Amino acid sequence: MKHLLEKDPVLSRVAAAEEVLWFNPKLQPVSSGLQELPLGMEDIRDAEARLARFAPFIEACFPETAPRKGLIESPLTPIPAMQKLLEERFGAVIPGKLLLKQDSHLAIAGSVKARGGIYEVLKHTEDLAMEAGLLKETDNYAKLATPEMREFFSKYTVQVGSTGNLGMSIGIASAAVGYKVIVHMSVDAKQWKKDLLRSHGVQVIEYEADYGEAVKQGRAQSDADPMSYFVDDENSRNLFLGYAVAALRLQSQLKEQGIAVDADHPLLVTIPCGVGGAPGGVTFGLKQVFGDNVHVLFSEPVQCPSMLVGMATGLHSQVCVQDVGLTGMTEADGLACARPSGFVGKVIEPLLAGEVTIADPKLYHFMRALLESENIFLEPSACASFQGAVELLQQSVGKEWCETMGLTAEKLANSAHIAWATGGALVPADIREHYKTMYL
Repeated sequence: MKHLLEKDPVLSRVAAAEEVLWFNPKLQPVSSGLQELPLGMEDIRDAEARLARFAPFIEACFPETAPRKGLIESPLTPIPAMQKLLEERFGAVIPGKLLLKQDSHLAIAGSVKARGGIYEVLKHTEDLAMEAGLLKETDNYAKLATPEMREFFSKYTVQVGSTGNLGMSIGIASAAVGYKVIVHMSVDAKQWKKDLLRSHGVQVIEYEADYGEAVKQGRAQSDADPMSYFVDDENSRNLFLGYAVAALRLQSQLKEQGIAVDADHPLLVTIPCGVGGAPGGVTFGLKQVFGDNVHVLFSEPVQCPSMLVGMATGLHSQVCVQDVGLTGMTEADGLACARPSGFVGKVIEPLLAGEVTIADPKLYHFMRALLESENIFLEPSACASFQGAVELLQQSVGKEWCETMGLTAEKLANSAHIAWATGGALVPADIREHYKTMYL
């Protein structure tokens, strides 16, 4: 590992827990980058159709989705006051329009995990019901919410390892179907998330170890039970495709707001990253929909940039942040994954523009800035999404990358930069007040 750090000056700074801006040397044009991937647009369309079939069931189980008739989707919100504040207070240069994709406010789970997590639970539910001859694609899926169907699903268990948000997504959705649910939560998980899950009848097993160990133990317990299904955030294609559907929804929202995405109107997106499943799936979808006109950055904590380390070394899941001397500890509980997903890292290797890292105090500074300027609350880990817009044109390496990519000043003036907010709506009031006092 030492020779890799010496060879790559950015990795040396990563190992020193500095904030960095790293660009992916393996990025390819979509004409070649999408060709060898194991998934394609037809898989995203299939996932979208499945979610449409489940809409009556979702509406029946979760009345808060009634206004959208069972569709789980978040607002795309222009945040000009936040854009101005970032420029004035943090020295950012943000041309074009800054928007917030509020997956922080997705129904049911209040985080981006409501996409992949709920989708995977629904896919498993459909598979079981069809195998048992209890469901056909042409049925009204609201029938799955009946007491008889709940009794059928109660024979089965769903398990997952989580630092918090995925566990809430899987737990709440699985309990609604009728499954017995076990969530294995790492030491990073916040107490209020454990309490919320237990209030839904979910069994929570706590570990004094990190995310990787919680996943390992959860997988082992699930594998030992033939009636149990393990949701694997590190390797699940179903989770990945559930997240990817977001790109189709975003395409419609941009059109509704009159925001063009083409060669002269680039789209820049920054997504907080933990193990990589959610940002990887969203990136895959974005590149399928917008091609070379979208440029995606991941944002990770300085002490836990596992995807950056995995991709920069080329070792993917064969390396963890402790291998380069970092602790893996961060206030951003949703991003506290010391080892990245090997499946996701390899899929997005030709698609991801790069990565940015962020120190924990800045998460809270951004959180307070958004509250002050737009009166929108995000949990700290979601605020990592602003780091891309702030750093891209502040650093010489970012300016050079823009020139290399043909992102001229004129094109950037016509651009849209989306900060993808990953969680926050379910944070209790007392915890929000506590967060407001952090790192003042």
